[in-house]
Amino acid sequence: MPAPIQEQYRRVMNKIARAIDEALNGKRKPGRKPKVGFVLLTAEFGKIEGGRVNYISNGEREDMIAMLREYLARVEGRYSEPTDRPQ
Repeated sequence: MPAPIQEQYRRVMNKIARAIDEALNGKRKPGRKPKVGFVLLTAEFGKIEGGRVNYISNGEREDMIAMLREYLARVEGRYSEPTDRPQ
């Protein structure tokens, strides 16, 4: 598996990710887990199809994949909110 970030984008993506995480979750403290997860994807225009997408997040890979799958299902119209009301 290739590295999640191309070397030329690694430093800036890590800096952006730290800023996003701090804005959403406050300063990191030992033992405190973030409450809000995020994913940052970058790609060069014209090179996305068959090219490379760079990925960074503040969560566990499996959790972020589930989050991305739910998001894609929503934008593709394959997801509907569960209802708590009896019919």
